[in-house]
Amino acid sequence: KQWYQRRVAITAGGLSVYLFGELGNLSTHIAFKNMRPAGSKTRVIPVPNGNPFTLLFNLVSCPNYTYEMISWLGFSIMTQTFFAGLFAVVGGAQMCQWAIGKHKNYKKEFDTYPKNRKAMFPFII
Repeated sequence: KQWYQRRVAITAGGLSVYLFGELGNLSTHIAFKNMRPAGSKTRVIPVPNGNPFTLLFNLVSCPNYTYEMISWLGFSIMTQTFFAGLFAVVGGAQMCQWAIGKHKNYKKEFDTYPKNRKAMFPFII
């Protein structure tokens, strides 16, 4: 019985982390979409809007990847399988590479790009 209760608690915790990551990911994708006028190719420096999930734009260039990584971490906790964890690590490494590339492009494209922003993980990368 204790094992079952512990498993339910871990699954619920993992699900909570997963849902948090998915909501954040959705919020940042909507924010990205709304930063560009319809039919335009105009690029702007990403900034937070009224949605609290978009505050991560103050710290990283690609918060969508940060939230995606949070989702995969939650999924790995929820399922407690080796392959889910492996996918999270490999997927996270790939997303980190994409984020670093986008971060470099932002810095090259915008002279006023915030110097304190990192690519994907606040204060780290």
